Amino acid sequence: MANWTLRAGTPDDDNRDYLPERIYGSDIVVNENGNNSQPYPELLKEYTGVLTPDGKTDTWYEYVPSTVDPSQKVPLVISLHGGMMTGWGQAIYTSWTMMAEAHGFIVAFPNASEKRVWGIEWGKWHFDNAPGDAEHEAPPPEATIPPENIMENHDVRIILGLIDRMKSKYRIDEERIYLQGMSMGNLMTALFSRNFGYLLAGAAGSGCSTFTSLLYEEDGIIKNKGGHLPVWQSRPETNDIPPAGPESLYVNKYNRYYWMKINGCKPIPQISIIGEDNMAFFEGEQSDVVYLDIKNRDHGQTLDDAALVWNYLFSGTRRKADGSIVREKSNIERKGDAFAFAVATDCSNAWFNNRIVPMTATALKWQKLKYHGLNGGQHVRGEYCMVPLSLLATVFDAELTYSEDTLTAKMTLKDGRKLQFARGSIGCVIDDRLRSMYCEALHREGQLLVSVEWFARYLFNLTASECDNVVYVTDHFAELSANMADLIRDLLASGGDLLDYQELNFKK
Repeated sequence: MANWTLRAGTPDDDNRDYLPERIYGSDIVVNENGNNSQPYPELLKEYTGVLTPDGKTDTWYEYVPSTVDPSQKVPLVISLHGGMMTGWGQAIYTSWTMMAEAHGFIVAFPNASEKRVWGIEWGKWHFDNAPGDAEHEAPPPEATIPPENIMENHDVRIILGLIDRMKSKYRIDEERIYLQGMSMGNLMTALFSRNFGYLLAGAAGSGCSTFTSLLYEEDGIIKNKGGHLPVWQSRPETNDIPPAGPESLYVNKYNRYYWMKINGCKPIPQISIIGEDNMAFFEGEQSDVVYLDIKNRDHGQTLDDAALVWNYLFSGTRRKADGSIVREKSNIERKGDAFAFAVATDCSNAWFNNRIVPMTATALKWQKLKYHGLNGGQHVRGEYCMVPLSLLATVFDAELTYSEDTLTAKMTLKDGRKLQFARGSIGCVIDDRLRSMYCEALHREGQLLVSVEWFARYLFNLTASECDNVVYVTDHFAELSANMADLIRDLLASGGDLLDYQELNFKK
């Protein structure tokens, strides 16, 4: 790995333009909710020429790091910008040039062929488009319908031509060619991957998901000509393209199912939540899928998105001449959190150390109420996920004994602490000392339930993060996000069967 450092930039905090032209070639940086730019890379070079048989002139940008050895084969990443952007804009809004410098590969950033979007002189890719399947699901207004013959799509030919140009200009490792895109560039990456995935060793995208009518026939048959492919999908939690809310969860889910089915992935992933990054690693018979949801991030891509994609996935995949994908050791191992468990209200299964385990009672939501002296009214002072003591005993390797009537229980933790609980009491006796819990213990299905948040935080100093009635507990800083909560709930509700995914058809 090369010795590289972050470069200081000049903040432009008053800027409200999406991609100010004055940034070009400067050290100006723009920051907006995680979609942050870096100073213009010193080694980034602009090129103009003919890449396609139709003779049109296109523009692209190349970054060849100082670490590249001309005598050695090097990987190639092609990165596609979003709408209203340029190739150089994609270079500064990502960490691809940093990763290229650190790990010795070449990056190319082409401009989209159409130069005008919403009256702005910046690019728009010609990706495909059709009406959506989910209720209220509709393509974004800037979408265009491509020619029926994919080879008549000039932007597809740009990518094909740029791969050929880079192979003729540099010693590109043909087993290690990757494609990545953001927003509209992600839609273009998806289009190219569905048709020419066999040319790539991996594809990744952030922002826009592809509308499901482009992925599936009405009978569930998958539309695909490119075959299996290692795929990374970044879905910022507050991304609003496709529309926000349930429609977004639906579209994101079936984009994930699409590649899981093609790649022959096991339905149960390994899950790792590190800070705001919520990752699910799906292992496939032919290729793997990585799903990333970023807590509290808007539409776009985080500066470290390229670093995550390269270190977790691209660094460890190559495609052999026979079309097979070879898994090699990636820079960061794709594995779940060493200690973690999750529960979801109204589900009778739990997630524990990357496997599904049945519970002896269904988890439920319980409200702590304040009503004394309010003339019959009440205020909710907290909502908690209540789980059976038996689950907590299993997770924390504790001894649990119930009274004959099951209305009280005693638990001995692994470190020797002794706890006692009782139906309807907010108290917990800990080594003969009384402590209040978040809310009272409940008696359901012949056993006691307590707040999983209180138990994990108070007794073990753990992180317990809640989102959409799913609670994720782990031994480090972690913030559960909406798409990951939806994924976990699906796993727990189905017991890991994920019938919707398994019933999809696949026909090339």
